[in-house]
Amino acid sequence: MGPSGGALSAAAKQAEQLRIDGNAYFKKDRFGAAIDAYTEAITLCPNVPVYWTNRALCHLKRHNWERVEEDCRRAIQLDNHSVKAHYMLGLALLQKQEHTKGIRELEKALDLGRGANPKGYMVEEIWRELARAKYQEWERTSSKRSWDLQSLKEACESALKEKHSLDMSHMEGFLDDATTSQLEQLEALQRVFSKAAEGDAPTEVPDYLCCRITLDIFHDPVITPSGITYERAVILDHLQKVGRFDPVTREPLDPSQLVPNLAIKEAVQAYLDTHGWAYKV
Repeated sequence: MGPSGGALSAAAKQAEQLRIDGNAYFKKDRFGAAIDAYTEAITLCPNVPVYWTNRALCHLKRHNWERVEEDCRRAIQLDNHSVKAHYMLGLALLQKQEHTKGIRELEKALDLGRGANPKGYMVEEIWRELARAKYQEWERTSSKRSWDLQSLKEACESALKEKHSLDMSHMEGFLDDATTSQLEQLEALQRVFSKAAEGDAPTEVPDYLCCRITLDIFHDPVITPSGITYERAVILDHLQKVGRFDPVTREPLDPSQLVPNLAIKEAVQAYLDTHGWAYKV
């Protein structure tokens, strides 16, 4: 026979009180005591994801990344939509130098976080960590690409010069033509390689991919009924602190009228996929 409903209810109440105690310890930076409280709560009610993520956060504060990973994986088994679990798991994997897996978890957290209610909104925090990881990844791959391109360019130039030397020996009466042809080919080669390197050369991010207020590339774009796109956190802050109106058109605006701008979100992602330097902007 399993435990009665009353016993389960009593255990749940006790576990919830332990969570509250753990939160109080956490706020005082008493991470060891908080871990003990959350561990007791988990023993009583092991299927509550928040107990696992709360304990993971304590381990994170102590830089115990192995424990962070363990607790986050357990939380994700219980709730695959946990923003905090995917976020902290991503950080733990990056610490282990598992960059691809870590970035994947941060991207999952960002995607889930975009739909979170304002109270639990973590998009800016997640974006900062993801952008740092993606920029570092771009630096590594762009350095290799640059080296590979330069080596290939030198090999092509060398082959053209060698061909020119061979041609010169057979074209005594047409030396000027051969030289002109070689120069044109070398210039064409330069254009091809310059074009190939364009994606890795930092420029300015197109205006339509940036928020009108922050001037930064969009992290979580939302569109108003007026058709203007803003960064979600910025427009929500404006509506709360300044007034319920669109800052550009001055039309009345309620937070419930904001809709994710999926087209801009996808355009930003496509741009970042080919211009990794823009993560630093």
